[in-house]
Amino acid sequence: MRSILQELWNGNICPQTDSRNNSPEMKQLMEYMARHHDDLLKTMTDEQKEIFEKFDDCWSEYASYAEEAIFTYAFKLGAKIALEALISEDNE
Repeated sequence: MRSILQELWNGNICPQTDSRNNSPEMKQLMEYMARHHDDLLKTMTDEQKEIFEKFDDCWSEYASYAEEAIFTYAFKLGAKIALEALISEDNE
């Protein structure tokens, strides 16, 4: 069995696209968002669509940065918890 680090390195684990973690509520919300997005585009002029596309691109980029920051924070927090657990065992 390969280690989790090897799997991550080789691209077999991709946290930002792993759909197994999406709850039914998240999937339903994504469907709503897609439907509303399409409905909104139908009502827009070409100029409004261009502006909205730029906004959408910026939002996607922001979300990507936010997900990376959350992943990094959570990983470090998990490592600190594991380290504390190991240190506590040695002191007991």
